[in-house]
Amino acid sequence: MSGDCRRKARPVEFGLFSSLGRVLASLALVLMIAASAPARAGGPDGQITWAVHISLAPTWFDPAETPGIITPFMVLYALHDALVKPMPGQPLAPSLAESWSASEDALTYEFVLRKGVKFHNGDDVTAADVKFSFERYRGTSHQLLKDRVAAVETPDPWHVRFRLKQPWPDFLSFYGTATGAGWIVPKAYVERVGEEGYKKAPVGAGPYRFVSFTPGVELTLEAFDQYWRKTPNVKRLVLRVIPDEATRLAALKRGEVDIIYAIRGELAEELQRTKGLTLNPVVIQGTYWLYFADQWDPKSPWHDARVRRAASLAIDRETINQALALGYSRLTGSIIPDSFDYYWAPPAPTYDPAKAKQLLADAGYPKGFDAGDYYCDSVYANLAEAVINNLQEIGIRARLRPFERAAFFKTYAERGYKNLIQGQSGAFGNAATRLEAFVAKGGAYVYGNYPDIDALFAEQASELDRKRREATLHKIQQLVHERTIYTHLWQQAFLNGTGPRVKESGLGLIAGYPYSAPYEDMTLAKP
Repeated sequence: MSGDCRRKARPVEFGLFSSLGRVLASLALVLMIAASAPARAGGPDGQITWAVHISLAPTWFDPAETPGIITPFMVLYALHDALVKPMPGQPLAPSLAESWSASEDALTYEFVLRKGVKFHNGDDVTAADVKFSFERYRGTSHQLLKDRVAAVETPDPWHVRFRLKQPWPDFLSFYGTATGAGWIVPKAYVERVGEEGYKKAPVGAGPYRFVSFTPGVELTLEAFDQYWRKTPNVKRLVLRVIPDEATRLAALKRGEVDIIYAIRGELAEELQRTKGLTLNPVVIQGTYWLYFADQWDPKSPWHDARVRRAASLAIDRETINQALALGYSRLTGSIIPDSFDYYWAPPAPTYDPAKAKQLLADAGYPKGFDAGDYYCDSVYANLAEAVINNLQEIGIRARLRPFERAAFFKTYAERGYKNLIQGQSGAFGNAATRLEAFVAKGGAYVYGNYPDIDALFAEQASELDRKRREATLHKIQQLVHERTIYTHLWQQAFLNGTGPRVKESGLGLIAGYPYSAPYEDMTLAKP
């Protein structure tokens, strides 16, 4: 396994007169371009403003805090950079590392860093920063990473070597995509300002530097013209918090913002009809589900698999999809996105309320039951309302309890909920990374476990034969489906809107990613 973005040297041409002629021609061309170039050729120019659908949390400014969701990457792709990361056309692209290699026994991974790369404060990005960033990482899957990595070695400032305790073919999937462990922060700066100081004034190596943050209002970023990949086209980025969908759309119509995230239903249709505005639907790697947090409690109705299957049969996914996502979302029936490696395609989910009522009666609940609270991310409360209405139709009564995203996932990870949880994740990775976070024992969002599934998960983790590993991961997904550990809702189509000032929005450039990126590739339309 290797990645290398170094260009091969071109052959040298000889001949004094031909060389001189080429030099003079090139100089003339440069002078012509300079004379005709617009003012912005001197550097980044202009501003793009987003209306974001969630309240931004300072923990998302620090890669060390990254949970098993995609939202923080909205900020990470601007402020920070990783050794390797998903990029357009590349699920794992060389970034701060110009190349990497893995030993045949999958016990050693080596990275060669780019020389001359700077953090926003002028410090060089070195191997010491990579080691420091890994060791301070405490986000999703941090324990798994620490348990499997024996040592991080830095033989010189430009080389990093990870030595593993046992073969782990998924090291790069966890380190480079599914977590924030591979996103690098400046060791000296963090040690100087402290953990809380870093969240207030984060310094990274990304295309944009931190300017200001007003909680609940907006985050402002400015182009870092020394970014190694390219100088950004746009001078200033503003992420403005507008939780209400109708207000986001109104701001786009008035030209107060240039891009809006998460527009649905009738408002999405209105956006489509509005001259000068564009609807940008992107089917992402974000799956949504209903989690039965009490299924391991023998006293809970959810302990009976028939009750869980009844809930699944009660949900009219196709109607919900048409009403909220204009039919763009995919009904895959799995918490694993269909684009992930090792995905197992389950039978298509069905809507059969009559069979659902019969299953409830067979389980001893002919009149249904009070299911208590239904917890969800407030951004998707409308999806939760539709599911609650469907459950009500077969006698399962639940009360909606929405929370802002950061608070919702914090309590979710702390196992602070009971009854029903509407979970979601758009994190990068593969089937194993998603199962680790949401199914296997010890996962960030796992409330209970099944020993046979845990044994299979441990078995596949060190398996170097791809076919055998795939068969094991398929078996795990099949068991998750058969036991209805989750009731799957959809693989989301993220509907966004752009205004006339934006030429390249960055939406959809990175496969499966919901937000604008890479930020340095974004452009404004000419006036």
